[in-house]
Amino acid sequence: MRTTAPRRDRTRRGLAAGAATLTAVLALAACGGGTTPEEAAQGGGAPEGAGEFTGEYDGPAVELSYWNGFTGGDGPFMQSLVDEFNGEHENITITPNTIQWADFYQRVPAAVNAGEGPDVGVMHVDQLSTNAARNVIVPLDEVAEALELTEDDFTAEVWDAGTYDDQRYGIPLDVHSLAMYYNVEHFEAAGITEPPTDEASFMAALDALQDAGYEDPFWMPSLWPSHLMFLTLLWQNGGEPYGADGSEATLSSPEAVEALEWQRMIVDEGYSPSDVAIDSQYVAFKNGETSITWDGIWQINDLEGSGMEWGIAPVPTIFDEAAVWASSHQFFMTRQASEDENKYAAAQVFIAWMSEHSADWAGAAMIPARQSVRDEGGLEGTFQEPIAELIEDMRFLPSVPGLGTVTADALEPAIAEAVLGSLEPGAALERAQTQGAELIEQNRESFGG
Repeated sequence: MRTTAPRRDRTRRGLAAGAATLTAVLALAACGGGTTPEEAAQGGGAPEGAGEFTGEYDGPAVELSYWNGFTGGDGPFMQSLVDEFNGEHENITITPNTIQWADFYQRVPAAVNAGEGPDVGVMHVDQLSTNAARNVIVPLDEVAEALELTEDDFTAEVWDAGTYDDQRYGIPLDVHSLAMYYNVEHFEAAGITEPPTDEASFMAALDALQDAGYEDPFWMPSLWPSHLMFLTLLWQNGGEPYGADGSEATLSSPEAVEALEWQRMIVDEGYSPSDVAIDSQYVAFKNGETSITWDGIWQINDLEGSGMEWGIAPVPTIFDEAAVWASSHQFFMTRQASEDENKYAAAQVFIAWMSEHSADWAGAAMIPARQSVRDEGGLEGTFQEPIAELIEDMRFLPSVPGLGTVTADALEPAIAEAVLGSLEPGAALERAQTQGAELIEQNRESFGG
């Protein structure tokens, strides 16, 4: 899940492990005298006494607690931005608290309910709705309006993903997606002059690599990021994992079965070892043991420092539609800030400044969410620039409370068993479908709807 995206995938994987715990924590909080969904819907908005946003803060000195999960190679880039902001604003001090993403999503709700949480922070877009449903974070419609941020400066996917129940809870900072990495030396030895773009050219490349002596050119993981690969293939095949409103799971559709069969085919046809442990496919790629890997763009800086010669390209369109899994880091605000006019005003200045400086955040191998920043050359010369050119093809899971639990507890185990060969893809997805329906019903009871 943890998509950066901490740059190293194990931090994002922690989100899957913590998703069920997070849902349980939030549900218990709601049942234990916390805020009801109806009360939550009334939260947010400017506090009494807050003036019109001018782009600057001229109030008394204020300190904002800023929580994030950038513990990987992206951490120094975020810290540099915070230091720069603090240097430019004498009366605002941003105090970061950087926590592993898995711990972040468990600690934030409890800390906010205890009045000891962040004033402002960043979380993955697929966590916004769950936290919004339990009033951990507050609506930012007035903030977005004050900052003059509109859908015109973003893709519809990333802009809409920041909303829940017709209110905005996230201000997009970036977009990050899967990409295809390839070993330049291997490609040259195999006579491959261009990265493959579709199934025919991809399979031809794998055959050419094997003919050149690279026995296992494309390792298929059973775990992370296998489910991100599956979602990519499913969308390319015209399918959906869930209904748009998250009210049903469609995990065993013919399109889904065909997508998972393709993943298993990579193993059956001998292009991949049969049991690829978590992280092994990426480590193997760095060590020159495999020729191609699909992974997040958060790996760019790690590969750049590895000394190997590698290339990056969009994930090939294996089926009929150009699509690729993506996520987004988005700013949020808690009621601690929204109830204090000075913190509220200062938080707006901080979010606006970070949004405007998202070209600098591109150094963390992210894609700035704002079209205006990209148009001004914010990605020029970066490795992720060719990936960003296809931003309209990037797809997000529905913004629905608790949906991460369904993916982690129902879908991911099914993909693992099918890739490992212990269950046929159709049977694995039928089981995921049943489990998914049960979890969605539990979510409906916990979160309402």
